[in-house]
Amino acid sequence: MTQDRNPLAAALFAEVFMADQLARSVVSRALPKGMEISHFSVLNLLAHINEERTPAQLAESLHVTRGAMTNTLAKLEWAGHVHIRPDWDDARRKWISLSPSGRRARDAALASLMPIIGSIVRDLGPERVRAALPVLRELRERLGKS
Repeated sequence: MTQDRNPLAAALFAEVFMADQLARSVVSRALPKGMEISHFSVLNLLAHINEERTPAQLAESLHVTRGAMTNTLAKLEWAGHVHIRPDWDDARRKWISLSPSGRRARDAALASLMPIIGSIVRDLGPERVRAALPVLRELRERLGKS
């Protein structure tokens, strides 16, 4: 089988792409009014790490451009969900932290998402989901190195 005609690889990526598209649709519909997936991603990351990050660090972590991150952070700051402060040692750099409002918005988004995600896991079966996770993690790690 030649590299350009590998039906297993094509089937894998077709399923991953379709699952991504459908997951984004489900998440978008479940998020609180006015919240976009990009907003939730930033809030969720900041809540998870629980420390400040620069816009460049956030962009790298979420695999988006710095311009896209700047746009998302401006919207989150306007909504009061993040605090943006200057770096006292380097005036060109800023630091981003999660505000109490941002934590509440993230928690509300998670509360609306978890019943949907939980029912999917329940329907598929926890054992099958656990078995799929190592393959999906390795796929993500390999794609991240590309």
